[in-house]
Amino acid sequence: MRHLLLLLCLATPLPLMADTLEIPVGDQGDPHIVLPARGESQNAVLERFGLPDNEHPPVGKPPITRWDYREFSVYFESGRVIDAVRQHHAHPLTSPQNPSPKEPQ
Repeated sequence: MRHLLLLLCLATPLPLMADTLEIPVGDQGDPHIVLPARGESQNAVLERFGLPDNEHPPVGKPPITRWDYREFSVYFESGRVIDAVRQHHAHPLTSPQNPSPKEPQ
């Protein structure tokens, strides 16, 4: 009898006891922003969107370069777009006007 009870306890699916975590999609930036297309060249991105606000040097192998615009970031490999993502809203304590959070006094 004990073996049957132990077997039933072990057979109970764990997801039935887990909590569900939900992340609102609306917090992921403005969905109406047009982003550069995968495979687009750096020159095409420059022509469509202008100079980026910030260019990060290549990192890794193969080298990946990131350009930051006000509303999105673009990732390049070998001069071609591999991904473009909308910016998350900056926390007021870490915005460009106030780059680092205040230390408690």
